[in-house]
Amino acid sequence: MAIDPMSEGPGPAISPRTRARARHILDYYYIGPARDDRVLEIWGYSDRMTYAPGDSVALHVSTTAETWELEIGRDGVAYEPLYRAKGLTGRHHPTPADCSVVGCGWPVEHRLTIPSDWRPGGYLVTFRARRGDDAVEEHHLILVRRAPDLPAAPYLLVCATATWVAYNCWGGSNAYEGIAGPEGNAFSPILSLNRPWTRGFCKLPEGAPRALPDHPPRPGEMVRYPYMEWAYAYGYSKKYASAGWASYERLFARWAEASGYPVDFATLHDLHSDPGLIDRHRCLIFVGHDEYWSAEMRDRVDRYVEAGGKVARFAGNFLWQVRIEAEGRRQVCYKYAATRHDPLMGTPEAHRVTGAWEAAPVNRPGCQTFGANALRGIYAGLGNCAGRGAGYTVYRPDHWAFAGTWLGYGDTLGRESRVFGYEVDGLDLAFRDGLPFATGADGADPAIEVLAMGLAANVEADHGTWGETRYIGGEDAVFRSLSLTGMDTAETRASAARGNGVMIHWQRGKGAVFNAATCEWVAGLARGDLQVDRTTRNVLDRFGGTQD
Repeated sequence: MAIDPMSEGPGPAISPRTRARARHILDYYYIGPARDDRVLEIWGYSDRMTYAPGDSVALHVSTTAETWELEIGRDGVAYEPLYRAKGLTGRHHPTPADCSVVGCGWPVEHRLTIPSDWRPGGYLVTFRARRGDDAVEEHHLILVRRAPDLPAAPYLLVCATATWVAYNCWGGSNAYEGIAGPEGNAFSPILSLNRPWTRGFCKLPEGAPRALPDHPPRPGEMVRYPYMEWAYAYGYSKKYASAGWASYERLFARWAEASGYPVDFATLHDLHSDPGLIDRHRCLIFVGHDEYWSAEMRDRVDRYVEAGGKVARFAGNFLWQVRIEAEGRRQVCYKYAATRHDPLMGTPEAHRVTGAWEAAPVNRPGCQTFGANALRGIYAGLGNCAGRGAGYTVYRPDHWAFAGTWLGYGDTLGRESRVFGYEVDGLDLAFRDGLPFATGADGADPAIEVLAMGLAANVEADHGTWGETRYIGGEDAVFRSLSLTGMDTAETRASAARGNGVMIHWQRGKGAVFNAATCEWVAGLARGDLQVDRTTRNVLDRFGGTQD
């Protein structure tokens, strides 16, 4: 979510010039077309994100090499190369300066048909080019769903593609920074899907740091953000740790496949465009950083759950409403500038303004769909934002979700595997007899069961460490204060600086929702945390079967 790329730090120990350079390094690293034939490069994107067997895939590719190669493989427990093409003619196409907003406009350079034996999953598309001793490789991703004439899997993993689009900085702009946008070009409210994914969204080397450091900082140490340092050193987008297949959905897909759970695949954009997509499945699964949704996406999940569907949400930061336009190839979100710049303000469609779900004029708290609110939570384990936590405290250990976990009241879940963060969703809570309850003051159903929780912060703590420059400033707390109270006073800002993250179970209509309300749950699965693993299996076994 971060608004302010950097706080002002503890004082005069850092010069303004040094601080400005650090701000540039941390917040912006250009990845995109060189627009120079002398630079060896290859980039590509597809006409869609999801395909079924028999569908035609159109690849739009631009390269400065005379020839290029293509490889496509299923990115499962083991990578399976399934398609190769070599000696393809290379063409270097002009790219608009504002390609992140209007798209690249490259022609189709290669087509293939999805074979009937390709299994559901994520498929890594590798583009390779060479010039003499120089070689370059870039990546794209497509999803393959089960053929429509085959029985559906009980589980549907819905990839957080609206968040992928929002964080995709390829070509110069995304929803956080760049070359186009209101108020100083801080971000672009309009983003095109007709462009490549930024480096790190589709494939990452082993050992690439996650958003949360592997271990909390020791007292007295300067706060650090290893993923940003790594991205800058190796030429990846720093947003790789915030969104994309490689950091989130891939980890869950590999775990589910290894664990024997039959899973079909779709995107949020599929959910937006196909009202009946989810009805064939018993359980919808959302994982990772899942921040941006359209009203249509929400409407369909709401109806699905009320009619008896189950939702297993191992994801966090359900914050922004978006609009999907141009037949699904353009995404709009004015975010913090929505009330000043979104053209729907002041119209009968003002409820579709692309701001925070909890704020006016949208006024549709996220807890009414998933049982938790983004603006009641936010940062945990990131830098000095509740940086020495990263686990849940268990309050209702007798709940079926914790069966076989050896967890008791007051025990901590997932601290060692760092699952709680980097952004979490929370609730307005009251404690009675040592147990947390949803008050309903934030729009939540008081029947929601809070199983576990942790604390979050919206201002990064200043411990007075010399030379330290912190990433999260005070602007998030200001925005939350204004959104929830309509005021920005010392008292409301102090309240807005504090948050929580909850794990909930909610019997809703004929269906049910389990929400871990954290981005980093998949880290526990990837790191073999037995208690996180057992909790995940408990939820999937119950929701994917015939139990209520």
